[in-house]
Amino acid sequence: MIPYPDTIENKEVEAVFKHYPPHLYDKLFFLRGLIIQTAIDSNEIDALEETLKWGEPSYLTKTGSTVRLGWNKSSPPSQQQYMIYFHCKTKLVDTFKELYGDTFRYEGNRAIVFEMDEIIPEPVLCHCILLSLNYKKIKDLPLLGAQPKE
Repeated sequence: MIPYPDTIENKEVEAVFKHYPPHLYDKLFFLRGLIIQTAIDSNEIDALEETLKWGEPSYLTKTGSTVRLGWNKSSPPSQQQYMIYFHCKTKLVDTFKELYGDTFRYEGNRAIVFEMDEIIPEPVLCHCILLSLNYKKIKDLPLLGAQPKE
């Protein structure tokens, strides 16, 4: 089963979202929606679990690698960033860098980082999310079997 993009059924995840500062709630809820919609739109994913890992909303499939949402709590509100995290021991972020270059800002080999006023290139980010949600099936393919999306 895949959760609905507009409601949070997991009460622990819902509680975390409710405690986000208002200026971050919408940004992180939007990323959540992209993750869920990507899973819904894929013919390859039949279940997506929404849970907490390290106290942050996380999304798992049987065929993929965890996608996690977070933000930089230590920076002042005017400079806060929010992130979508990927497992650091995978080739995911290195592959995103190869496919999309400077389309995104990265935190090492574990995250794509967004600024508060940034416009997110949705098709490209959804492609990155899809690669993560299918990682176990594609991890041995060159560039994870991907071609860049426009």
